[in-house]
Amino acid sequence: MIPYKHDQETDFSKEENRKAYREAIEQVRKEFGKEYPLLIDGEEVHTERKLSSRNPANKEEVVGKVSMADKELAERAIQSAWKHFDTWRKWPAKSRAEILFKAAAIFRRRRHEFSAAMTVEAGKNYVEADADTAEAIDFLEYYGRQMIELDKGKPVLSRPDEHNEYFYQPMGVGFIIPPWNFPFAIMCGTTVAALVTGNTVLLKPSEKAPVISAKFVEVLREAGLPDGVLQFIPGDPKEIGDYIVDHPKIRFINFTGSRATGIRIFERAAKVQKGQKWLKRVVAEMGGKDTIIVDKDADVELAAQSIVSSAFGFSGQKCSACSRAVIHQDLYDQVLQRSVELTKELKVGDPAEYGTFVGPVIDDIQFNRIKEYLEIGKQEGKLMTGGEADDSKGYFIQPTIVADVDPEARIMQEEIFGPFVAFTKAKDFEELLEIANNTEYGLTGAIISRNREHLDRARRDFHVGNLYLNRGCTGSIVGYQPFGGFNMSGTDAKAGGPDYLLNFMEAKTVSEWF
Repeated sequence: MIPYKHDQETDFSKEENRKAYREAIEQVRKEFGKEYPLLIDGEEVHTERKLSSRNPANKEEVVGKVSMADKELAERAIQSAWKHFDTWRKWPAKSRAEILFKAAAIFRRRRHEFSAAMTVEAGKNYVEADADTAEAIDFLEYYGRQMIELDKGKPVLSRPDEHNEYFYQPMGVGFIIPPWNFPFAIMCGTTVAALVTGNTVLLKPSEKAPVISAKFVEVLREAGLPDGVLQFIPGDPKEIGDYIVDHPKIRFINFTGSRATGIRIFERAAKVQKGQKWLKRVVAEMGGKDTIIVDKDADVELAAQSIVSSAFGFSGQKCSACSRAVIHQDLYDQVLQRSVELTKELKVGDPAEYGTFVGPVIDDIQFNRIKEYLEIGKQEGKLMTGGEADDSKGYFIQPTIVADVDPEARIMQEEIFGPFVAFTKAKDFEELLEIANNTEYGLTGAIISRNREHLDRARRDFHVGNLYLNRGCTGSIVGYQPFGGFNMSGTDAKAGGPDYLLNFMEAKTVSEWF
């Protein structure tokens, strides 16, 4: 088997790559307003009600319109998924994996097209969109290879008069609910993990970025995915979300999104419905309030660079984004000053223009929410830079730093999900760790330090699922840094890791006596 190799990101320092990307954006623009159907039992279904996806950098531009499912169509999708499960689960694992590999090859050939679609639908700049596409390809390659290995089962002991086997089998029909902030990578990874393990699924994309998902479904069909294995059912989460989560024939739910929605799903999935024969399994990634701590002897430039890149990449709309910088008092002023300088150098604007670092936030709901936190921040600390918002054309928030914040302040405790970072100081390493651990989340974190003893302490006592030493707290890579968090950050399923596929399978023991 060919070993997994991380898909390399595009070098945009080369003019030919920038030119190819600009051409891809223009090609995507030619499809603005296109309508995309549901997919139920292999049939394309057009409905009168549609999700209208708009460009967050120019809210007058309609990227595409995607048909919406209602409860009746959702029920049809569930029944179809079960009908096709019995066939799909019997496919050889290698054959299922080869569909993922073929899809990966198609995405490589159409790489800039999918990245450009994210630039105009989700507001991702060249680098962020390209990384999203690379991660999606990584998931396809990695999970395909993982499934081939898992199909061998695991060795167990046998005795002279018996033979024992231990292997994995698919569970049934799953409900996939991906987020809008990684509209290709996470949507792709959560979907194909369930498919390659032999399950059939219902995919309900985020209503904020559904066009990428529709294009993804087209490619999976082109790669040979059989009809009925994947049901594509965009819709209003209030109308079909609870209905599907509650349904007695849903076997598992894979959700990425807010803490509030994740808890709601977890609670509803726990109730055994009439006719239900199992306990539903829930995989949930629910956000973070991520901290970079800077030790007394840290490299100031490394610290500032790590904070700024982690806080403001993709406008802070990452569950892994740095939204809290906790600095040793001896370096506080230096790191703060340098971080402000670097932030003021960032280009804010349309991500379709190369060189833009901070693009728009996703929509008016997120824009207004962040605006409220900007006002809260001005009350809770000292505004150092940013603090401005403009939605005259798109949804733009200036990257914001607020200093001298109390560790218990709202902007230090609540997930903002925007280009906003709060600074606070600590008197020693004990207090640095104490503050880092004082939220209900535990997703990512980073420590900048030259002190080996403190780095080792952080390994044990910095309570996050993904800890980074002497680098920023974003940018996990499939197969290198399996991703998932503790506490209210979710179920720590570790996407892109060697255990992830087991979330969608059942282990079975078979013992034969002679």
